[in-house]
Formats: sequence, C-alpha cells, structure tokens
Amino acid sequence: MKTLVLYATKYGAAGEIAQKIADCLGDATTFNLKEQSAPNLADFEHIVIGSGIYAGAIRKEAKAFINKNLAQLCEKTRGVFLVGFAEEADAFEKNFPPQLLQNVKAKAYLQGIFDPKKANAAERLIIKATMKQSEYINKIDDQKIKDFAAKL
Repeated sequence: MKTLVLYATKYGAAGEIAQKIADCLGDATTFNLKEQSAPNLADFEHIVIGSGIYAGAIRKEAKAFINKNLAQLCEKTRGVFLVGFAEEADAFEKNFPPQLLQNVKAKAYLQGIFDPKKANAAERLIIKATMKQSEYINKIDDQKIKDFAAKL
C-alpha cells in the first residue's frame, strides 16, 4: 500500500515531520508542495497532507493543492496534520474542507520548531511575546508522530 505524504512548509519543520511520518509508514513518498510539481494521486492508496500553520492559516500551497484535487483526495484513505505552536481547537475545520476531514483516519497537531535564525523580526517578536522565548525551540514529539502514523 503506497502512501504519499504531502506537506507545505515555510522553514522546514513540516518537512521534517513529513519525513518522520514516511519513515514510520515504510512504503511512503514525501512531496514538498512548494518545491515540487504535483504527483499523480492515482499512484497512491493513502494520502497524508500536512502544513505549517501561521496566524491560523495553512500554507497557500497546501490550500491550493487541496482545492484543486479535493475529489481525488476524498477517494483515498487519508490523514491530516498541522505544524505550529499555538494549537487551536478548530484549526482543522478552518483550514480543511469538511469533505476532506470526513472519514479521515488520523488527524494531529504535531507542534514544530522555532529557529530565530530563520525567522524575520516580526516572527521573533511574536514568539518572544507569546511563548516568552527568543532561543531555538524544538517541540517535535516523535511519539506523537508514531501514534499518528499508527492510525493510518
């Protein structure tokens, strides 16, 4: 059973998490929606879609891909994940169409990484104000990733 793990990332955390998910699943391929052309969804039985979330919204690459391929995505066994620090109760519902979330096998908020060297001044200020942090933060939880992958 081939699995496709699609992700959209700004600084790389969603890509790192996507690769960890793929490693847990075995026969899985990862695709960065920003840097690679869209794969042929017919070649995969399972689809996992993840994105970094910024100011409550997923990356535009993920949103565009989902909107363009919604019918095909809904025919597959699927999982969705979000990457970020401010976990919102309704983040999935705000960012994914209801038909995509219907019958989803796995759904998880998988935290992320904040690297002040990659962030702009405004982002550094926001993290410092909201999280009281100005240093590198890695909240990726390998056990949460394994639990998410096990549900698929």
